[in-house]
Amino acid sequence: MNALRTHASGIPLGQLLQGVSGDVGEVRVPGLSANSRRVREGWAFAACAGERFHGLDFLSQALDAQAALVLWEPSEGVDLAVAEQLCAAHGVPLVAVDDLRVRLGELAARAFGDPSRDSVRVHGVTGTDGKTSVSQFLAQALTAGGSPCGVIGTLGHGRVGALQAGTHTTPDAASLQEWLADFRNQGLQHASIEVSSHGLAQGRANAVCFHTAILTNLSRDHLDYHGTVKAYGDAKRLLFRMPGLRTAVLNLDDAFGRSVRRELSPAVRLLGYSMQGEEGAEVVCTRLATLADGLHMEVITPSGLVVANLALLGRFNAENVLAVIATLVGDGWEPEAISRALCSLVAVPGRMEPFKAPGRPLVVVDYAHTPGALAAALAGLGEHAKGRIWCVFGCGGERDRGKRPLMAAAAEAGAHRVVVTDDNPRGEDPDAIVADIQAGFRKADHPVIRNRPQAIRRALGEAGPEDVVLIAGKGHEDYQIDASGRHDYSDRSTVAALLDEEAT
Repeated sequence: MNALRTHASGIPLGQLLQGVSGDVGEVRVPGLSANSRRVREGWAFAACAGERFHGLDFLSQALDAQAALVLWEPSEGVDLAVAEQLCAAHGVPLVAVDDLRVRLGELAARAFGDPSRDSVRVHGVTGTDGKTSVSQFLAQALTAGGSPCGVIGTLGHGRVGALQAGTHTTPDAASLQEWLADFRNQGLQHASIEVSSHGLAQGRANAVCFHTAILTNLSRDHLDYHGTVKAYGDAKRLLFRMPGLRTAVLNLDDAFGRSVRRELSPAVRLLGYSMQGEEGAEVVCTRLATLADGLHMEVITPSGLVVANLALLGRFNAENVLAVIATLVGDGWEPEAISRALCSLVAVPGRMEPFKAPGRPLVVVDYAHTPGALAAALAGLGEHAKGRIWCVFGCGGERDRGKRPLMAAAAEAGAHRVVVTDDNPRGEDPDAIVADIQAGFRKADHPVIRNRPQAIRRALGEAGPEDVVLIAGKGHEDYQIDASGRHDYSDRSTVAALLDEEAT
């Protein structure tokens, strides 16, 4: 048996497991991960119980990476004898921790020095639509104003413009703490993170000290997971009940936002925002004008008037920017500084992202994949279009079937021409997905072109130079998933290639 490994750096094991386990020796761990592929030398590996696998199934990989400690979650069917033999052979302690998955964030926060408590000011964004745009715009604005900000969300984690890809909007609790610690070590003062309903329901953000919680809106989504809109909303509410929360930024034009306002703790400062002058809102857009390539906004705040010209498309992007303004007000910014920072904002990849070529229609790629988001995107583009509005969209397979006809109705109501195509059919019959979509149309003449590049080619080929073509659903995604697996594919690359093809 190898001698028990010790490491000079990191938190003492007894401190890490305080209140969790008894005498655990003198091992020190500088980090913790529940993913065996992310374990580094000297770290703790947290082997949690899952629906299909147990973390101990991947113990060998963690030990090969030189984990110094293994925490495991007791559950039925675990072959502990094999784990004990492997750990003994490597001289690594094996410690049982009841409810390890629930406690993972707490333990990871201890292991990484609790980066969100004193070092990194965390702003969490939740809502059905707009999370990515708000989190990215906030990070852009903070950084432009001299307060470097990291991002964690759908597009990845890191500094804006240099993100590392991730697999979930909100990562597992240990990775979240690890990345916040990375931000601290890089000298970043803020973190702007997307907090999904899945992440909240599963407790991935429980150990994060949130300074600000931001709500964009709530509409139908993820019912395949939550079951009901109420359960979905209840998951979102958890962000506004986090211990130590300082400020809540709420969209008071949204009924759910108003309901959250009524439930806020008196200890939490409320900053409501509104495009419609909703009573009680402190951040209100008093003027919104459409420019050729963007928007002009004038916004009343508790500290004065914010005026900005934005290189962004669509009214709902003005709503996203309102959330950013309210957050900056809560962070103590003056109106002039906010105005300067907003003028530097650029479109987020795959979020109302414009593609242009001489003599061609304006093409916009957006992630809109809910009825509300699709309706908002089309309405926003209508303000910029001199000609017709086109919409190319589909619906994901093995996901909420009930929203498919609603997506169709939104597309038909907001666009002059609609083309239906595939959007990650996964293992479901694509023709069945199309049939569900078609049930929501009032007219039967909308073409169905399941090959997505061909559907986009059709729309771009028939659209005029004053038209606007919205390619909806995939946004930043660089893959298409069907019954045969995951394939490389990007709406953004497809559009760029087609426009370049036309120009040459």
